[in-house]
Order: sequence, then C-alpha cells, then structure tokens
Amino acid sequence: MRDYLLTLCVTAAVTYLLTGPVRKFAIATGAMPEIRARDVHREPTPRLGGIAMFFGLCAGLLVADNLQNLNGVFELSNEPRALLSGAALIWLIGVLDDKFEIDALIKLGAQMIAAGVMVMQGLTILWIPVPGAGMVSLTSWQGTLLTVALVVITINAVNFVDGLDGLAAGMVCIAAAAFFLYTYRLWYSYGIEAAAPATLFSAILMGMCVGFLPHNMHPARIFMGDSGSMLIGLVLAAGAISVTGQVDLDVLKIFEGSTRQATHTALPVFIPLLLPLTIIAIPFADLVLAIVRRTWNGQSPFAADRGHLHHRLLEIGHSHSRSVLIMYFWSALIAFGVVAYSVHSASTWILLVIVVLSAVGLVLLLLPRFTPRAPLWAQSFVPPRYRRKRRGEAAAGELAPPVAAPAPAGETQPVTEERTPVPAGVNGATALGARSRLPDRRKAGSRN
Repeated sequence: MRDYLLTLCVTAAVTYLLTGPVRKFAIATGAMPEIRARDVHREPTPRLGGIAMFFGLCAGLLVADNLQNLNGVFELSNEPRALLSGAALIWLIGVLDDKFEIDALIKLGAQMIAAGVMVMQGLTILWIPVPGAGMVSLTSWQGTLLTVALVVITINAVNFVDGLDGLAAGMVCIAAAAFFLYTYRLWYSYGIEAAAPATLFSAILMGMCVGFLPHNMHPARIFMGDSGSMLIGLVLAAGAISVTGQVDLDVLKIFEGSTRQATHTALPVFIPLLLPLTIIAIPFADLVLAIVRRTWNGQSPFAADRGHLHHRLLEIGHSHSRSVLIMYFWSALIAFGVVAYSVHSASTWILLVIVVLSAVGLVLLLLPRFTPRAPLWAQSFVPPRYRRKRRGEAAAGELAPPVAAPAPAGETQPVTEERTPVPAGVNGATALGARSRLPDRRKAGSRN
C-alpha cells in the first residue's frame, strides 16, 4: 500500500505542476476554441490539459518500475507497456483534436486502433465469468472484439460526461478509487498476482485526476480536452480489462459444491467483476440517451447538443457546483455500494444504507433551489453565500454601491463613479481561488 500511495502522489504532483506550463502553452498556440452553443462556460478557456495528465501517467509508471514491491508487475506482465502504447496513440489523436477539431469518425477509428495495439501486446480479455458455468474461455476473435468494444464504450462515456468543470476528472477519480479497493483486495487478500496491474493502473489514474482537479474545478482555468478525457477513459478501460478478463477466479475455489450453491457463493465476485460497467453507469446512461435522442431527432449520433444529464441539472435550477456534486454523489453511491456488497453480501444493512442514500439523492434532485444557511455560531467558518444576511447588508455576489469620487474645484455636488465589473480574462482565475472582478487589460483571445 505504501508503494501504491507513493506512485499516486508522484503522479498527482507531476500532473499538477505541469498543468500550469501546459496552460500557457495552450494559450500561446491558440488552443482556445470559441464558445459553442452547447458550452456552459462564458469565456474562452484553453484546452490540452491531457498533456499534463499523460506525463503524469508516464511518471507514475516510471516510479512504479523502480519500486521493489511493484517492479514485478513489469517483469511478469506486459500490460503496463501495452497500456502506455495505447495511451500514447489515443493521447496524440486527442491533442490534434483539441487543436484542429478532428472528425468524429476519425477519432472513433483511432480509439479502435489504440485498443487493437493493447490487444496485440497482451492486454485483452481471455475469459469471462458466467454464473452457473464458471470461467468461459474466449477465442482470439471473441476476446479482441469484446476488448475493443469495452475500450470504445468507456472512452466515449467519459468523453460525453466531460461537460462541466471538474465533472469528468472527479467521476473517474471516484470510479478509480472504488476499483482500486476491489483489485487491491484481490491482490493482497487472495494473493492473485494477476490483479496487480489493474491495481497499479487504478492508483495512477487517481493520481492523474487528483493532480488535474485543482486547475479544473469551477471556475476552470484549463480543460482536459479530448486529449485528457479519452486518455483517462482508456486507462479506466485497461484496468477493467486486466481484472475482468485475465484474473482466474478458480483460485478462489468458489465454484465447488452444487451449481446453485456455487452460483450463490460466487455472486459477490461476479458483481464486482461488472464494476467497470457500474462505475461508468451514469456516463454510459448519458451515452445511450444521447444516441437515442439524436437518432430520434434525425441527427447524427456524434452531433453535439445540450441534452446531457449535467445540462438537465442546470436547466432545472441547480448551480454549476451543485450539479457536479450531485453527479459525484451518484457515482460514489453506485461504485462504492457495489464494492461494499462484494465484501459483505450477507449483510442487509449495506442494502439499507444504499436505499437511504438513494432517497437522499432524490431529495437533492427535487430541491434545486434550496440554499442551506449556516447557524449563527458558524457564520465565520463557511463561504459567504451560506451566511445569513443582516439588515442593510448586501447579499453575497451583489455589487457594491457606487463610489463617490472627490468633487472637482468649484463644484458642490460629488460626482458618482460607476465601476462595472468586467469578467476576468484568460488569466483571471487561480487554481484554488475565485475569479477576479477587476478589468483585464488583455483580450480573452490574446496569445501574449
């Protein structure tokens, strides 16, 4: 665990430190597209955040290769090299798309090629668990088609959900954390060495997201772009392929006894093996609904619109930050709920907790305009928007009254000077602070 945490921290540090220079590079190269009709941000924001995330991935793999307890993953398996090869290809296509807007069909072909590259190097599904039948071996073509399909679906699901500041990186980080707990338990508790690559991929993926999130939280200073969303989708799919299709569950001895008894005993194991699908349940549902909606309206399935789930949350009255937190909540509930059930499937309290939290989530969805107010004793510890207003005090976010300038000589009435806040430019926000309310001397599209 110590080595995994060290790999995570190094990946996060490299990603965080490189995001600032990458942002300046994106501004200098003009990788700041105009605001589109479906966008929710109000000013041009640089992309190419995936560059920092890719170098964070490389740093994480390099550190793990030099750690005594993790270098065995590189010696006994070719999966880390397969991941790096596929990630480099999909990242390069993403960088070109962030700059030149590549056609959707070309990106789809590149995703399939990246998946094929990983398959050629051994990162593929060899067998799948089937309740009542045990492990079912796949032919070479079946394994290849299933691997490519899982990679393409995961990449596009993550790409579709990347519509709000910090949404995609946060949801993937939650998914990676849940997946790490499950795979680490398989590797450490059951001694299954084949689960070690997936555990490493999950730790590195968490580091990539954690390092990028401070720059991407609302208001975002930089977007990850397709170079980042497709990259983290590929890493997530690689971990799912590694643990789902290459870990032999026969070593757990869960298929002994009668067929009914074996199926019941293996149920907690089969469900987490579907964890790659559950952790992208919300993005996958968004993907399916988008395809159905666009096809029903006579549009291309790849045509962009404002009908995604996060757009719907904004339309019913949720703020930007609250919409992101609600999506975080549902992702964590599904992912960690499945992991908890896999550990204690006989406990009914887990199901009860999931039901109660689901009810809480529904209440949050039905109260979009509810703004909690902190008690009087906690006023100084919470953000201004949660404080109670005093009489005569301006509400949080309201403009200050006009400033009276000194009257010129010979005049008796003071001249009132209006200061209209101007939206911040490309450098108007910090990674952790709020946007500046003072005018920016440079234009938003300036390269200087």
